Amino acid sequence: MKRILAIGDIHGGLKALEQLLERAKITPEDQLIFLGDYVDGWSDSAKVISYLIELAKQNSCIFIRGNHDELLHQWLKTHETNEKWLTHGGQSSIDAYRNLSDETIQQHRIFLKEMVNYYIDDQNRLFLHAGFTNQHGPKQEYEPYMFYWDRTLWETALCLDKEINEDDFRYPKRLKLFKEIFIGHTPVTRIDKEKPVQAANVWNVDTGAAFKGKLSLIDVNSKEVFQSDPVWKLYANEKGRN
Repeated sequence: MKRILAIGDIHGGLKALEQLLERAKITPEDQLIFLGDYVDGWSDSAKVISYLIELAKQNSCIFIRGNHDELLHQWLKTHETNEKWLTHGGQSSIDAYRNLSDETIQQHRIFLKEMVNYYIDDQNRLFLHAGFTNQHGPKQEYEPYMFYWDRTLWETALCLDKEINEDDFRYPKRLKLFKEIFIGHTPVTRIDKEKPVQAANVWNVDTGAAFKGKLSLIDVNSKEVFQSDPVWKLYANEKGRN
């Protein structure tokens, strides 16, 4: 059986990504699902995008849009900035794009534009960056930005009483729609965890690579986890988003 591997938030950590994929011993037979936030953090944001473009030529990849990817995409189109983005990793991405050719930047624009907001596999498992709010599912979501900004899905799953099962009227309708949901966006290091965390049927694969954590991937079927070294140790002379 081919592996389906969900990869958490990278945030410009190309060294960690290369290390992670090597440790997982990926092959062209594997299905790679990237959960978004490829940029904003460490100094290799532009190199991460170039690497992923090349990776997709040899491997089966699905690239899901993260909020930081959308912010970068807007900047590449308009060059308009905002202070909040700059202080949350945007400046590192701007710096990474200073010396790239127009041709490379155009390739990156296309890559960012063609990302998907979510993916549902043939086993009714949902993959997206952050969450959704519509109780009828992502296809009925009113605002696409919720897919890469929402935190309520994770917060709901995290605070759900373990004694409440799917038959209970209090069980969140959103969670009943899918066999499993795989997300990033909110680092599990905020709850003092180092590996992907399951809450109800939601798996959070963001293990804080932008900060003091590692970059992680999870085998969706077996739940085997692979991790890089702490990303900050691979970029010891940088601050990242710390």
